[in-house]
Amino acid sequence: MIDRIDHIAIAVENLDNAIDTWTKLLGCSRSAVTIHEVPSEKVRAAFIAVGQTKIELLEPLGDDGPIAKFLSKNGEGMHHIALATDDAAAEAERAAALGITPLGEPSTGAGGKKIVFLHPRQTNRVLVEFVEPKPDHSFIP
Repeated sequence: MIDRIDHIAIAVENLDNAIDTWTKLLGCSRSAVTIHEVPSEKVRAAFIAVGQTKIELLEPLGDDGPIAKFLSKNGEGMHHIALATDDAAAEAERAAALGITPLGEPSTGAGGKKIVFLHPRQTNRVLVEFVEPKPDHSFIP
């Protein structure tokens, strides 16, 4: 079951600059930011809590990952919206039954969470991600 927005992800060219901008905007300190590298996605991700959701800032690691390609094509900006669920695989199957195509099988994202994306052609040009919390139910990965 989907129970909340987990995070809104923004692709950025420079993570440190983006962290400065967003912590100032949100009125929080850099100590409120958690940073993870996700080698499988070729990205470095920073999470900033905003109530019960997060802003995720995504910086590419190299020139050939999904975020690098997104930035090359679109420039900086919103990349995806992530919905929290207790079972990412089941939600992907439910979406597929509705004719909304998952982009591959569930995989491991930042903080070891199980994730799966849906094709934006079928979600009003918005890349949607299902995020399953880790067994310890950590709020910030």
